[in-house]
Amino acid sequence: MKNSLLFLIVVFCLSITAIPVHAQWMQTNGPSGGSIRCIAVSGTNLFAGAGGTVFISTNNVVSWSAIKSGFSESTDLTAFLSNGTNLFAGTNKGVYLSTDSGAYWTPVNSGLTSQSISALAVLDTCLFAGTTDKGFFLSTNNGSSWTAVDLGLAQPITHIYSLFVSFKKLFAGTNLGLFSSINKGTTWTKADSGMANIWVLSSVANDTNLFVGTFGKGVYLSSDSGKSWTAVNSGLPIVANVSALAVRGTSLIAGIAMEAYLSTNNGTSWTSVDSGLGNAAISSLAVSGTKVFAGTNEGIFLSSNDGTTWIAADSGMIKTTGYCLAASGTSLFAGTNQGVYLSVNNGRTWTAVNSGLTSNSLSPTMIYCLAVNGGDLFAGAGGNEGPYLSTNNGTSWTAVNSGLTCGNVLSIAVSDVNLFAGTAVDGIYRSTDNGTSWIAVNSGLTNQYVSSLAISGTNLFAGTGGNGVFLSTDNGTSWTAVNSGLPGSANVYALAVSGTNLFAGTWRNGVWYRPLSQMVTDVQRQKKDLPSTFSLGQNYPNPFNPSTSISFALPSKSFVSLKVFDLLGREVATLMNGQKPAGTYTQKWYAGNFPSGVYFYRLQAGSFTETKKLLLLR
Repeated sequence: MKNSLLFLIVVFCLSITAIPVHAQWMQTNGPSGGSIRCIAVSGTNLFAGAGGTVFISTNNVVSWSAIKSGFSESTDLTAFLSNGTNLFAGTNKGVYLSTDSGAYWTPVNSGLTSQSISALAVLDTCLFAGTTDKGFFLSTNNGSSWTAVDLGLAQPITHIYSLFVSFKKLFAGTNLGLFSSINKGTTWTKADSGMANIWVLSSVANDTNLFVGTFGKGVYLSSDSGKSWTAVNSGLPIVANVSALAVRGTSLIAGIAMEAYLSTNNGTSWTSVDSGLGNAAISSLAVSGTKVFAGTNEGIFLSSNDGTTWIAADSGMIKTTGYCLAASGTSLFAGTNQGVYLSVNNGRTWTAVNSGLTSNSLSPTMIYCLAVNGGDLFAGAGGNEGPYLSTNNGTSWTAVNSGLTCGNVLSIAVSDVNLFAGTAVDGIYRSTDNGTSWIAVNSGLTNQYVSSLAISGTNLFAGTGGNGVFLSTDNGTSWTAVNSGLPGSANVYALAVSGTNLFAGTWRNGVWYRPLSQMVTDVQRQKKDLPSTFSLGQNYPNPFNPSTSISFALPSKSFVSLKVFDLLGREVATLMNGQKPAGTYTQKWYAGNFPSGVYFYRLQAGSFTETKKLLLLR
């Protein structure tokens, strides 16, 4: 698993026939993903939840397919439940129902006062949903409507850690301990004798025994349907957070952090069985036939021998270890957190091509971006290592970072003889000599975390971490924000030009598009309105009492100093002192505490200096 190459490939599949023209950005549907937090078996299908995506395997985990239809953006899956032909998913956006093996999902949240779902369980026709802040809820109509379940306690239960059914009893692991109900949730009884209000995170039952995994206290066993409990932790860590349990025949398996444990004697003793798991943290376990599956932060693992050994079983499942792709002829390159990989057979096999890519002692070279310019391949690296150049299809690399003060290069773009690099701290740099030297080009760029770049003709677009999208029509010499319609403080991590539109992939706000012509026209109009020379206007009104306005114009970004002096040349007020982009400005001076008389105001902007007189009359 640790040596497998698994990539995060974000693909914009754009089939655009007629996109309406709008004078701002418009949202599309966008992808998301994450670690495996829940697994469920339904007939011959195995389901796994990763972030906002459901993965399904219909061939015993030989391969997986992503299905996401119906889930809202920023959805995180936390629980699965199979009930006949219905499949339920608990998420941070409530409960979803699928009646077609997960192909499409519909929210079923009527009556839920909290949509932060932590657990699901079914008993006959009753469906129960546990939440992280409002206790749990009951539905008797497959989720069409929900009612809150009252345990009748003086202190209300808020957090439900687990729900499970065993021996026709419903159990709830809560922030106040373990409870059980023999009448489908109508009345409840404390069911943690011997556990003392320990949080129950997981559960499993065999023919006669019920096991629960707890927070910090390992595994407990009940042989009397949950009336009393005994700790069964011999061989387990002293502090054991048991996030998952599974049983197959006489074998009991526990997932504890980054290890799996096996007991073949009903928990009397445990043995560590994590060969093949590496550092994967287990969050869920499921049994299907003779196979045991583990959902982890590094994908799905499979064991065919009750957990003694594990192998990766996530072919087709997307993982966040790769950052970018670039094609050059028949060669396909991938930038990852382990450097650059090359495939010459359309991605079927990959080879590391990292000679010359340096890395510090703490982490491997992280490649955030790749760009091809003729026979040259450029790679943007993290770790303050700057961009790299390969002239031999990745066989060897040379650092090309002269002039860059920030080596964390997040994005690279090529336009004719111009090469642009977006950095994590210092904005955008331009090179006109294939990376031999660089200069900063940030005039008008109000956010210098540049995570993406895109080019359309002579227009260069920059996506930033918090201030949306900027456009330059003069090879980066000046920049203008083009964010009408985008969410405020948008983090734009991906940009792509398709046809006449620019698409922007954002953090937690989906994918947006806007016609290219609109943004270019807006910038051209703004540039026409900019002053052509420095100037300082006469204050108005003049004479004045007690306030007056001073106007001035800047044809380019400048450091501006606007100060007021008395007749003796003493500075009495500083009205402005800092960088300002090109434009026309008006600054008010309130002189309520100053005596009548003649004063002077002076503007300094770059090499321009001008002074004018004003008169205060009481």
